[in-house]
Amino acid sequence: MLEVKDFAGAPVTHGRVSLNGTRIHYVVAGQGEPLVLLHGVPKSWYYWHRIIPILSEHFTVIAPDIRGFGDSFRPQSGYDMETVSEDIVQLVDYLGYDKFGIVGEDWGACFAFAVAARYPDRVTKLSFGESLLPGFGLESWSHLSPENHALGRFLWHVSFFHVPDFPEMLISGREGAFWSTWMKNETYDPAAITDDCVEEWARTSSAPGGLRAIFSVYRATWENIAFTKAIQEQGLPMPVLAIGAKYFIAEEARNQMEHFTDRVEYVEFDCGHSLALERPLELAETLIKFFSPS
Repeated sequence: MLEVKDFAGAPVTHGRVSLNGTRIHYVVAGQGEPLVLLHGVPKSWYYWHRIIPILSEHFTVIAPDIRGFGDSFRPQSGYDMETVSEDIVQLVDYLGYDKFGIVGEDWGACFAFAVAARYPDRVTKLSFGESLLPGFGLESWSHLSPENHALGRFLWHVSFFHVPDFPEMLISGREGAFWSTWMKNETYDPAAITDDCVEEWARTSSAPGGLRAIFSVYRATWENIAFTKAIQEQGLPMPVLAIGAKYFIAEEARNQMEHFTDRVEYVEFDCGHSLALERPLELAETLIKFFSPS
């Protein structure tokens, strides 16, 4: 892992806090209004290391490791969207903030969506990047079908990770090779997935319970579908920025959010799935523009 510093050259601040039945590791950097960054699978806060130095000049960046990921604890349960969203809100409470903006990518976008849906009076704005919500596309995109194959959007891993025990058995001891190959296949520029990233996520996923925790996110699909379907009627009141990658989920990120609000701004980057690693400068500039006070 490379040392990550804020805009002024000061190292990010690490912390841990016990809450909601687990213990969360997080980093904080910068100044200004709070902006929470939520990573996806199999990542950690370190996914954001290329944009934290840019964002921290404008915001107090809060980047936690989702429960089960990175250096957070790995409880036996609680990997559904509703429980994880409660982790995040309790973390923000602990850090002393009331209202905040929130950014998510991949599964982090689903968790950020859940935070916004459950606490609409506290989330000022939401950025939903490169993700498919359970109940609104995750299952259909993961089917082996001629259409999905032709469009290059068969998310085979969704079903594989959902199967109990077998992914752990097959990947254990091969975390570095597996995550490197899988993540590079999802990018447009494989060189964006550098050795420091692979080493960090192999380190944390190979820790006791690491793979189980990651796959538990997928094994909560039925709970998550019930949650998202219930939210559709209530909708989202805050402005939403949907971000898609031209060579992966693309405008479907916008379509996802349009099920819940008509206040959606859409931006698409010329890259693959790992937005903050493939297009860090463009992503940072886009987030600064969206989340900065009008």
